[in-house]
Amino acid sequence: MSRKLFVGNLSYNTTEDSLEGLFTQVGPVDSVRVMRDMATGRSRGFGFVEMQSEDDARSAIDKLNNTDLDGRRIAVNVAQPKPAGAGAGGGGRGNYGGGGGNRREPRW
Repeated sequence: MSRKLFVGNLSYNTTEDSLEGLFTQVGPVDSVRVMRDMATGRSRGFGFVEMQSEDDARSAIDKLNNTDLDGRRIAVNVAQPKPAGAGAGGGGRGNYGGGGGNRREPRW
């Protein structure tokens, strides 16, 4: 089992501090990250918590899954590795020089 946990269904108001505060009630926490939209900075509604040990991670799932945090019932599961090729979107931008077409010498 992994020490890294996925935490879903977070309120948009949930911060790293409030998430860490909840998980430290179960055991020592190594890291906390609430995922945010890059354009707006608003929470995307999920995050990751890494517990200090696998036993603490297992205990956190048992005790915190389906509990209330900031008015939402959170889901706590083992974090799954990112699938190969995930997050590689946004391609095809290349160098846009603009215009083009059939350019001719001006007629004087």
